[in-house]
Amino acid sequence: MQSIVNTHQAEAWNGYEGEHWAAHQDRWDAVSRELNDHLLAGAAIGVQDRVLDVGCGNGQSTRSAAVRAARGYALGVDLSGPMLERARATAADEGIDNVRFEQGDAQVHAFESGGFDVAISRGGVMFFADPVAAFANIGRALRTAGRLLFVCPQEVHRQNWFVAPMTALLGRPPGPAAPGDPGMFSLADRDHLDKVLRAAGFETVTATEIGVRMTYGRDADDAAEFFLGMGPARFLLSQTGRAHTDVRPAVSAALRPYEQVDGVHLPGRFWLVSATRP
Repeated sequence: MQSIVNTHQAEAWNGYEGEHWAAHQDRWDAVSRELNDHLLAGAAIGVQDRVLDVGCGNGQSTRSAAVRAARGYALGVDLSGPMLERARATAADEGIDNVRFEQGDAQVHAFESGGFDVAISRGGVMFFADPVAAFANIGRALRTAGRLLFVCPQEVHRQNWFVAPMTALLGRPPGPAAPGDPGMFSLADRDHLDKVLRAAGFETVTATEIGVRMTYGRDADDAAEFFLGMGPARFLLSQTGRAHTDVRPAVSAALRPYEQVDGVHLPGRFWLVSATRP
């Protein structure tokens, strides 16, 4: 892997967090399926396009992009070795031969200058150590008039998929994030999002609100077990000394209102963001 600057995220995604996502690929694909659909519809990938997928994870969005760019190709870049192994294996199993994956930090990765027509990301751009530098590096990878499309969460209070289980785990609702605070909601504020992208050299920035259902399990108990196996939940439990069996009943109860015949579906509100390299 080339040099990285986002060392904290690299440690997490090459440790338990990345291993959990890789081990539960099908479940995470189900969580993100509607986000994937919105992202690809917005990207309008052409049959000859060269596509860069930033923070590609297990490669669901990258493989979908490669299928659309049948006479082009797609490159997925991610910090996580375990997830990239799954991405490569799944692409091989599906017979998709115009896709490849590289391990790297998109903030400093040595992309080919002007080598891509479109860059996409399904929730992989909120964790940069320096967002302006990272988006500028992605912009340099795009040709003139190349397009950037990504999805990112809006404010935390609009995310039932996060607020419901976290409230049960914490005993209180999670607090709001200030604009630009590091983490999952770093780009939630619309004005801050616009400033970051324009400072990175993009223009014609738009952000369209989208609503999705995120499927977390077969029933409330199954979804609670899945949630409590995630890195953030494990970290919070380690800070309090509690076992997940102590809090599972409360998390299950918080998820039960979202239980339907075909699974546990929690709503969320996201931005579908587009911008252009001048």
